[in-house]
Amino acid sequence: MSECTHDCSSCSQSCSSRTAPQDMHIETNELSNVKKVIGVVSGKGGVGKTLVTSLLAVEARRRDFKTAILDADITGPSIPKEFGLKQRATGDEQFIYPVVTKTGIEVMSVNLLLEDEKQPVVWRGPVIAGVVKQFWNEVVWNDVDYMFVDMPPGTGDVPLTVYQSIRLDGIVIVTSPQELVSMIVAKAANMAKMMNIPILGIIENMSYVKCPKCGEEIKIFGEGHTEETAKEFGTTLLAKIPFDSELSKLSDNGCIELFEGSWLTEAADKLLK
Repeated sequence: MSECTHDCSSCSQSCSSRTAPQDMHIETNELSNVKKVIGVVSGKGGVGKTLVTSLLAVEARRRDFKTAILDADITGPSIPKEFGLKQRATGDEQFIYPVVTKTGIEVMSVNLLLEDEKQPVVWRGPVIAGVVKQFWNEVVWNDVDYMFVDMPPGTGDVPLTVYQSIRLDGIVIVTSPQELVSMIVAKAANMAKMMNIPILGIIENMSYVKCPKCGEEIKIFGEGHTEETAKEFGTTLLAKIPFDSELSKLSDNGCIELFEGSWLTEAADKLLK
């Protein structure tokens, strides 16, 4: 056998150093302390992943936990809009400092760095992946009990970067009741299993509309199959969130911290254990 050059790209040997699994996780900086990290994922866009991320963070903060949100959806950053954040994040030669919401949730999002929040982020995958890593190890996250990572939809390059770079304690999958979505949820769940990330549960958004007169729950998309999908992957259906006009208004007006509703109370009980 020829002498090892430590350059696996030009070597055809199957030595132990090549076959051993590599830990690609990166650590936060010395000024940060993040205890638990929960990723919020979806197999496709438009199912309310950012809304669920925001609501879970608000629930955690209401229970007096120090809470943070890392917005990893770089090309579709919506978290600042949910919380009405207009100021830009600051930084120095070494670190970036997150913006803090009215109730004390630390937030980092690419929209907090852009001069114009409507400016599109037209970057290639490696650049976007690099920004996600910077948000993790160059932002000064203070003593955080729970960080929620708003993941980009799908199973592409950036979700893979998050899984490989950040030590997630688990993920929550957000879905809607349509039959097609069950298949897409399965893709997200299978990706998590491939990366050895625990699936903490599934949250079904847009589950029903409650009639304002009689209180009947009207299932616009028909009967969902989320519970069956959850059982298939050995997890649970944590919550069902209805269409709610007041919740939509709060999101549009940047006042998500004022929401009133018990849809995620039980889910937060389970997750924050």
